[in-house]
Amino acid sequence: MATAAATALKPSTPKPLPPPNVDFYQFAETLSADELAVLKKVRDFMDSKVAPIIDKYWIEDAFPFEVLPAFKELNIGGLGIEGYGCAGGSQLLVGLVAMEMARFDSSIATFFGVHSGLAMGSIALTGSEEQKQKWLPPMARMEKIGCFGLTEPLVGSGTGGGLTTTAKREGDTWVLNGQKRWIGNAPWCDISIIWARDLADNQVKGFIVENKTTPGYSVEKIQNKIALKVVQNGQITLKDVRVPEANRLARAQSFRDTARVLRGTRHYVGWESTGCQMGAYEHALKYAQERLQFGKPIGSFQLIQDLLAKMLSNITACQCMVVRTAQLADESKLTDQQAALSKAFTTAKMRETVSWARELLGGNGIVVDYGVARFFADAEALYSYEGTYQMQHLIVGKAVTGFSAFV
Repeated sequence: MATAAATALKPSTPKPLPPPNVDFYQFAETLSADELAVLKKVRDFMDSKVAPIIDKYWIEDAFPFEVLPAFKELNIGGLGIEGYGCAGGSQLLVGLVAMEMARFDSSIATFFGVHSGLAMGSIALTGSEEQKQKWLPPMARMEKIGCFGLTEPLVGSGTGGGLTTTAKREGDTWVLNGQKRWIGNAPWCDISIIWARDLADNQVKGFIVENKTTPGYSVEKIQNKIALKVVQNGQITLKDVRVPEANRLARAQSFRDTARVLRGTRHYVGWESTGCQMGAYEHALKYAQERLQFGKPIGSFQLIQDLLAKMLSNITACQCMVVRTAQLADESKLTDQQAALSKAFTTAKMRETVSWARELLGGNGIVVDYGVARFFADAEALYSYEGTYQMQHLIVGKAVTGFSAFV
């Protein structure tokens, strides 16, 4: 009896807590061994090289150039682009890599998306064979970094109809004048893809501009941001910038061609916003398992578990959507309205998720040291860039009603 009583009173060994599981519906099981190997390589890089230093750079509004040598060794430049020294791979893999990066930091995912998706994608989709052979290999090796100049100081989501930057042909040269704003990577990159309206036919055309050697091209860094602080955004001024005809993107004849680039990158933002949610959720879950109140972890309370379940629901719903859009993209079936719906839905759910994560941490949720605050702030930029929530819904609305509400 005494032995039985002693056994009953002996403290039990605490049951090990489950690790964070942000793949609740087991999407990883659908991936090939090669895809899993790429994701592991990216995850290890982000965990070992980026995560330990990123808060410092975020606070200082600076880019961590120290990680670029290791970044280059990943050999993922031009992911999703076949040939020309690019990494290739499916659009599903492109998205999964974006999600994995954003799970640690949305700024690094954005930097890579601008370079590899927007800049390199513009050349791959609308460039001539000669242009692809010249520019894509050094960009794939990340010896040359690119940016994408579409948005202007007074023209955002309605860029197609309101673009004011102009291009005038003079013999074998084009003269560009105007300004671009919110251009990621612009303050330090090597190559700008500039979209300008041809004064001769009023159509939007694309140009490859070599930033550091072209007279009349200048950039001013945008200061005092509260989101994506690691991304170096700039305002580009083009004053009689002369670009050779050889640098005009040969197959970019109108904004329809620009839209082909944006179609792919909008669903990329869906992956980024899903990764942003995952990162915030993982920090919140860890906090819930470790933070003690009333003598026990707050993760044991009903209201905290409700918050965590709602966050995981959002993440899983977004994963389902972005996986499907990637499948459609790989089948060359993804439409503008499908990409728009994905971008709008995932970024809206991201806003909810990071807000709940911030709420779970209480006051600590606004302190960068606790992990969630950076995701909470960065989400605001993801929500608005690549076309606002409302503009995406107008694209979808036109598709489902047959009526355009654009003005």
